[in-house]
Amino acid sequence: MLHFFLMTLLGLTIHPVPVRDRASVKSEIERLVKASGAEVVGVSFYDTDSSWSLEMNEHVSMHAASTMKVPVMMEVFKEASEGTLHLNDPVKIENRFHSLVDGSEFALLKEDDSDEEMYARIGQSMTITDLMEHMITRSSNLATNVLIEKVKPERVNRLMTSLGASGMQVRRALDDTKAFRAGINNTTTSNGLLVLLRAIAENKFLSTSACEQMIAIMARQHYNDGIPAGLPSGTRVAHKTGWITGINHDASIIYLSGRKPYVLVVLTRGIEDPKKANQLIAEISRTIYRQLTTT
Repeated sequence: MLHFFLMTLLGLTIHPVPVRDRASVKSEIERLVKASGAEVVGVSFYDTDSSWSLEMNEHVSMHAASTMKVPVMMEVFKEASEGTLHLNDPVKIENRFHSLVDGSEFALLKEDDSDEEMYARIGQSMTITDLMEHMITRSSNLATNVLIEKVKPERVNRLMTSLGASGMQVRRALDDTKAFRAGINNTTTSNGLLVLLRAIAENKFLSTSACEQMIAIMARQHYNDGIPAGLPSGTRVAHKTGWITGINHDASIIYLSGRKPYVLVVLTRGIEDPKKANQLIAEISRTIYRQLTTT
């Protein structure tokens, strides 16, 4: 590890992982997953510096939880680039939404949201940029639902399909209890999220400016107990978490000095204790990091 930091200080390039060592990385991750007792764990990794990739259960579909907020953000930026909306447009905050099942009205509960601050803004206006900040960095469900009403799930899905992220589906607003009971959920695969984050990390979505803005938002994430916890303090991580009962995910772009970024997505299902799920995600993150920084 000391060798890695010396290389960084000297501005030297970190060598890619030798092919002979890559199988051991997957074996170690498999060991960690087995020890965790998880029902299933999806892992998708791609290093834009060396083109090394690793995937496990990458096409297993899981409840997306709040990771679906990434494609919502991307659709917002797409529509802004087309001029159909503007990032500084004011939007009135209302806590009234309609179920996908029968159109009946429902409201979100402040105590069930990770961002209580948004509920003090009901009846006021916020810009689309501010709503995205709350949606991504604080994982606000209320901000998300307001934005989903602007960009619509079907348009988000068309965007994901066009980018090749066929493993993701945004079908409904958050906390639509009737839809949840009917089995209508937002879903993702680790590969689907990898495709989206690679497009951003490699500046292949819309423009370099748009990608940089999205990265900056994700880098201000408030919840850092997963992938960032497996990295040295101060490592820049642009990421989005997601969790509900028995589900814990983290999808990230990771920046190390002297090299291009890498993308790591870890989805977990079946670990009831969120702390244990985050510990597993952090350990997988640490395993990848150590291999990338070992020469």
